[in-house]
Amino acid sequence: MNRTDQLSLSATRRRSDEIEVELAAKPEQFRVLTGDRPTGPLHVGHLFGTLLNRVRLQDAGADVMVVIADYQTLTDRDAPDSLPVDVLNLVADYLAVGLDPSRCTIFAHSQVPALNQLFVPFLSLVTVAELRRNPTVKAEFDASDRATMNALMLTYPVHQAADLLFCHSNLVPVGKDQLPHLELSRAIARRFNDRYSPHQPYFTMPEGLLSDAPLLLGTDGQKMSKSRKNAIALGATEDETARLIRGAKTDSERMITYEPDRRPEVANLVLLASLCSGLRPEQIVHDVGTGGSAHLKQMVVDAINEYLRPIRSRRQSLVGEPDHLRKILADGVEQANAIGDRTLGEVRRLTHTVYSFAA
Repeated sequence: MNRTDQLSLSATRRRSDEIEVELAAKPEQFRVLTGDRPTGPLHVGHLFGTLLNRVRLQDAGADVMVVIADYQTLTDRDAPDSLPVDVLNLVADYLAVGLDPSRCTIFAHSQVPALNQLFVPFLSLVTVAELRRNPTVKAEFDASDRATMNALMLTYPVHQAADLLFCHSNLVPVGKDQLPHLELSRAIARRFNDRYSPHQPYFTMPEGLLSDAPLLLGTDGQKMSKSRKNAIALGATEDETARLIRGAKTDSERMITYEPDRRPEVANLVLLASLCSGLRPEQIVHDVGTGGSAHLKQMVVDAINEYLRPIRSRRQSLVGEPDHLRKILADGVEQANAIGDRTLGEVRRLTHTVYSFAA
């Protein structure tokens, strides 16, 4: 990370701390936009990385909007026949962990035409050079199995800007690797305001709420990921969870210690046990002692299965009610369309693309 990026991260972290104070005092002034691509089942990395934070913001009283970014699956893969089921499973995951459709809005990207129409004028506000040097796009392309980058992947940050700006979100939970996307969204908002609404800025400048959520590794020692098949899905059975954890990568040292830099795979298991049990990592390693990896893995299995048991029970019930899930999604889409139509109407007015065709 260069000095400029370090300064930007430091400033964002300071502002995040200030926002947390403002959230506690006036949560209703914040509209949060967050979401996921429906490319596979959500897992414990999502749970501790983003999902529980969304529930926290919802429960605090912020207006939380969750986009299921189904169009964005096309950036690096073909849309599978399973997509309708995948989307509903995502809704089930959200509800199972505590998102409440009476207090948040869950909608699918592809079902909000006005949102996607904003993509066109927003493209005019960025340069190809800006898109090409976006480090997040580069990383996502490197992680894909594509031989060449398609135009949708290149312009993915602009599509994400449409997600953030169509609903005038002013708060975006982000990890530090997502800051380039957020900065481009802010640039698009600023450039639109300067060009089309200089006297009274129209678009809100979204701010980042930096997450301190831990980065969980998968069972192979790499970042936990849906595509790498190294993750423990929220909907996995207890037996599947046990099998995955018992096959997790560790090392040959019998004494269990919590040293993330020197022993990342062992530390990751300790962290999982800590997050699910509520015990500090130091207590976990003390309890395991010289019991070795087998003892640690059993502790992790027990902790995860105990923690996820009520979530999995709710999820199983929800998956069995697809009509209920479709109704929640339809209601969320209706709300998002109402917002999107208003925003597009104003954008058309400001860009002078409102015409009268009356005889």
